[in-house]
Amino acid sequence: MEHYRQHWKEMIAGLLERLATNRQIEGFTLSAEELVAEKPPKPELGDIGFPMFNVAKKLRMAPPQIAAAAAQLFVESQGTGNSLACPGELRAVGPYLNVFLDRATAAEQLVREAASDSWGASQVLAGKKVMIEFSCPNTNKPLHLGHLRNNALGESLSRIMKAAGAELKKVNLINDRGIHICKSMLAYQVYGGGRTPEEEGLKSDHFVGKYYVMFNRLKEEDPEAEDKAQALLQRWEAGDPEVIALWKRMNGWAVDGIMQTYRRQQISFDEFHYEHETYKLGKQEVLDGLARGIFYRDEEGTIWVNLEDVGLDRKVLLRKDGTSIYITQDIGTAIMRHERWPFDRLIYVVASEQQYHFKVLFEVLRRLGHIWASDLHHLSYGLVNLPSGRMKTREGTVVDADDLIDELARLATQEIEAKGRADMVGEISSVAEKIALGALHYYLLQTSPIKDMLYNPEQSLSFTGDTGPYIQYMGARSCSILRKHEEGEGNARHGRFRPELLARDGDWQLVRTLLEFPAVTSLAAQSMDPSIMANYAHEVAAAFSTWYRDNPVLVNEDPDLSATRLELVKVVRATLEKAAWMVCVPFLEVM
Repeated sequence: MEHYRQHWKEMIAGLLERLATNRQIEGFTLSAEELVAEKPPKPELGDIGFPMFNVAKKLRMAPPQIAAAAAQLFVESQGTGNSLACPGELRAVGPYLNVFLDRATAAEQLVREAASDSWGASQVLAGKKVMIEFSCPNTNKPLHLGHLRNNALGESLSRIMKAAGAELKKVNLINDRGIHICKSMLAYQVYGGGRTPEEEGLKSDHFVGKYYVMFNRLKEEDPEAEDKAQALLQRWEAGDPEVIALWKRMNGWAVDGIMQTYRRQQISFDEFHYEHETYKLGKQEVLDGLARGIFYRDEEGTIWVNLEDVGLDRKVLLRKDGTSIYITQDIGTAIMRHERWPFDRLIYVVASEQQYHFKVLFEVLRRLGHIWASDLHHLSYGLVNLPSGRMKTREGTVVDADDLIDELARLATQEIEAKGRADMVGEISSVAEKIALGALHYYLLQTSPIKDMLYNPEQSLSFTGDTGPYIQYMGARSCSILRKHEEGEGNARHGRFRPELLARDGDWQLVRTLLEFPAVTSLAAQSMDPSIMANYAHEVAAAFSTWYRDNPVLVNEDPDLSATRLELVKVVRATLEKAAWMVCVPFLEVM
């Protein structure tokens, strides 16, 4: 539908310029991009609508008059030798100019394009180098439900933007140093007794997270616990061999466990950056900025930046004891990344709690003279809450990612067995795991990123309604129809593809929905909003469900109609598989 919209935008812009000339309006100019394309609310009103409100003042006419006059010019232009790349009609519908596509031509083009590997792709970001930073875990605890939303957003957006033509690089900054890491280390020194994850029968990152939670107990027993953790950080930055050895041991456990969860969630990265490798770069940038008068040092030795002139208050960049904070290493990391891979855009996928942090970071980089700071973007997303309330890591009330996926897979297994499909789906544990990921990722992505959300595991696993398993089920249904055809069922093999048969209303509604795929990819990429693609995947699944219920595919009196509708099922399968992939929902051929 995207190329249809562009064609008709250019056509209508030309018609409106002719109308301005006929009315002797001097200086009238109108680019195709100034026109807004909408989807009419009812199918009988056409396939693409163009409101005339924004040109009324320029043309000195009421919108309905403009629409009627432009439609008349279109009719007069036919038969003059002007050929249409996108056949169809242009009609005035009140203040709108509505396009009624030639259905047979559009259906034929849809089937042809959907058969290619590039189906659903867009070139809206062609030539752009985009870096996306996401996940960025701390090595003092396992991943939890909040990380799962971050991971899904980053991976999905990466896939969408790559499909939109961008050269993509996914990066992950492992936060493996700092006071929080030292708190886990200190608690382990006191309570760990040198034990290993294997000895306690725990996944290695869960083992480390246990001691981070136990730091609360240590604070109750030792009033100096906070000071001791800070002293441990200072010893780490000074390179104390004993502290470094413990740090390497515990970080190794944490990172190994986190990587296992990434593989299970089907999340990947092109590069891993580690805070212990980048924080010194940030410290040097801060000291250089101090020397240039961009920052200042107070009487205690703390280095600050004053951003009050842009409404951002003052911000510490380096503590008085010389130790760095998050923003210190973020400054150095951003500069290092741009030097190594000059991006056109760097997107940070980080929770909305850090909005102020990124405003400060971007402003500091601008003041340091980096003009590419205007290419930085914070994709802020809302918190994931539970019915019982907000999660708190320090209190041990989080939902661990591994535990949640385990529970979802268990519930999916129960559902498969309850439906009596255990013998049909193949390896039940593998299918249940994919259903669990589909349920989880779709639920986390169907909401606009900026909104907080309440996660309901049981609801997310429903095989009906607005869920990932529903999309997977409809994908499996399309595969089932195609398999039955291959096995000789029905009469489609005796017919031929005739696109004009898809012009009837029942078939056309599905065709019209499928035509939107490339445009949805463009919109989701430009908006940096995977929920647009998630909702589209559900729209296709729902449209297909309605269509095949009311429109027989394999068994028809007319074998040509069977053969033609079978081609439409192939488009549905290709669309659901690719759209689901973009929102990290595993595609299932049997379910």
